Amino acid sequence: MARAILIVLDSVGIGGAPDAAAYGDAGSDTLGHIAAACAEGQGDRADLRRGPLALPNLARLGLGLAAQGATGRMPPGLAPEGEPQALYGHAVETAAGKDTPSGHWEIAGLPLAEPWGTFPETRPAFPKALTDALILEGGLPGILGDCHASGVPIIEALGAEHGRTGKPICYTSADSVFQIAAHEETFGLDRLYALCRTARTLCDPYRVCRVIARPFTGSPEEGFRRTGNRKDFAVTPPGPTLLDRLEAEGRPVVSVGKIGDIFAHRATGREVKASGNAACLAAGLAALAEIGEGGLVFVNLVDFDTEYGHRRDVPGYATALEAFDAQVPTILAALRPGDLALITADHGNDPTWHGTEHTREQVPVLAVGPGLPPGALGRRDSFADIAASLARHLGVSWDGAGVAFL
Repeated sequence: MARAILIVLDSVGIGGAPDAAAYGDAGSDTLGHIAAACAEGQGDRADLRRGPLALPNLARLGLGLAAQGATGRMPPGLAPEGEPQALYGHAVETAAGKDTPSGHWEIAGLPLAEPWGTFPETRPAFPKALTDALILEGGLPGILGDCHASGVPIIEALGAEHGRTGKPICYTSADSVFQIAAHEETFGLDRLYALCRTARTLCDPYRVCRVIARPFTGSPEEGFRRTGNRKDFAVTPPGPTLLDRLEAEGRPVVSVGKIGDIFAHRATGREVKASGNAACLAAGLAALAEIGEGGLVFVNLVDFDTEYGHRRDVPGYATALEAFDAQVPTILAALRPGDLALITADHGNDPTWHGTEHTREQVPVLAVGPGLPPGALGRRDSFADIAASLARHLGVSWDGAGVAFL
């Protein structure tokens, strides 16, 4: 019986989706713009890297060809030498939005029919009834922020006042999120999580997809630093996913990184928490070495998004891509006969784009395994084709969205 590992390179989009203009993202291209910037020397940073983007292993799998299919342009340095070694293509999201849960849910076979609720880019951003209830039920002296913001700058700006007043920092973005930042030691991590659970209930009437705990440490003198104890409190998927099907048929599932949070811990099997791309990938490969026949390892690599995309850090993003590329041979070596490795993404986050938000983009689909013939998949009209293909590979029944390409 077959096994599979599904790796989501969080935010590694490969060119604007057909409806990108509706999101203000026409022309966005996370991978292509990083490659172009590196070719022009804009990806150089002495403490990290220099020169053109070097992804030889991903190029051999067909990543450059997938990007060319999405945009009509081959990103600099990503043309494969010889024939590609994997099935390669590009997928379009059908769900409205460009956020992590809707992207992952569609990858798992559940495209959302209705958009999430978001907060206006005003100050204050949150309805007074919501903040009043959070202050009352959370036993708070008040809140700080109450605006659209990027996580690192708002913590730097308000961290000292948070320490003096005990007021948590609440902010949002173009995504459907209510984020709460608080000092891990002085405010308390457990207290922050409890406050986020309260906020989760209060945000439900507003159709907010995620409440996110953003703990940090440090001081005004030394600076503030976000920690790896982020936790997402997401809405439960409103319908069955591939994970539910696997659970119903008694198949083993291991979820690595924030996959458990994204799916509200439903049918996510054994959850492995790890911080950082390298640790999450290592945990995923360790799980693959142990998982039983017919099982799925589902891995999210979030650093591309949180550490580099939102911070508009081209050299950092390029370095993270090159670090993952260096691990591709290890991934392939871990595959046994009958195994499948599928590499994709959930949205874009072009670090050359305006603002600090996700970008509405197509995503790569790379599928490789012992004995699996390589070739072109072309355009896939839904991320759900991934779920349908994994179901067929794993030999489970599937009557959900998507068209299998295996």
